[in-house]
Amino acid sequence: MNTKNASYFQLPELTIRSENLGFVPLLNKSCLLVIGGRAPKADWLQKTAEGHALWAVDHGLDACLAAKLRPAKLIGDGDSAQPKAWQWAEEQDIPIEKFPVEKDDTDTQLALKLAHNAGFPAAFVTGAFGGRFDHALSTVMSCAFAPLPCLLADERETLLFVHAGETLSVTVKKQPKAISLLPLTGRCEGVTLEGTHWPLHEAVLTQRSMRAVSNVLESGHGILTLSIKTGLLGLYFVWHE
Repeated sequence: MNTKNASYFQLPELTIRSENLGFVPLLNKSCLLVIGGRAPKADWLQKTAEGHALWAVDHGLDACLAAKLRPAKLIGDGDSAQPKAWQWAEEQDIPIEKFPVEKDDTDTQLALKLAHNAGFPAAFVTGAFGGRFDHALSTVMSCAFAPLPCLLADERETLLFVHAGETLSVTVKKQPKAISLLPLTGRCEGVTLEGTHWPLHEAVLTQRSMRAVSNVLESGHGILTLSIKTGLLGLYFVWHE
């Protein structure tokens, strides 16, 4: 890749590099949304929060408190955060965007819209995994088709969304247990994957047959490269189930 035009985004587990820009440089200016799924470890959240505006989304407030982090904003209907945590946010004069419990959008969907309207170029979302399947699926699809690029991550799992025309190189700092490609549109064409035990070249992946799962890095390699010509593809890493 042409390093002169490359851009980078760092996570404790991996480094994402893009030659043709795309969403990667935007992540360095993203809003960090802590939402209400499985809470990230406190030390991981403390490290990744550096340099980002931190917003708590309802139950995500409890994760912020556990990490001793004061969010710049609290968003939600107040139905899942601990009452004491919500009271603490009010006492700290943290700006609160409170919504009724009976509403169409989820708290996460509202937070993504607010981040976009506030001018953030991307959203870095944690607390997105674990818990109920319907909640997790709603979060994944909401982030995949959000009005701004998104990345989902914690210390156990990471999900990137790769759009048509983008090429990514990922340097793994901690060996993942598995790597999967998840078509999020009906067809993803021109999928080329290098650096894994099962590479792909100009492949077609379909949403109806998600067969490119549970891949691993090629022995002795710590870098994979992925490009896609059409469609929207999820690039998923898991370290701990």
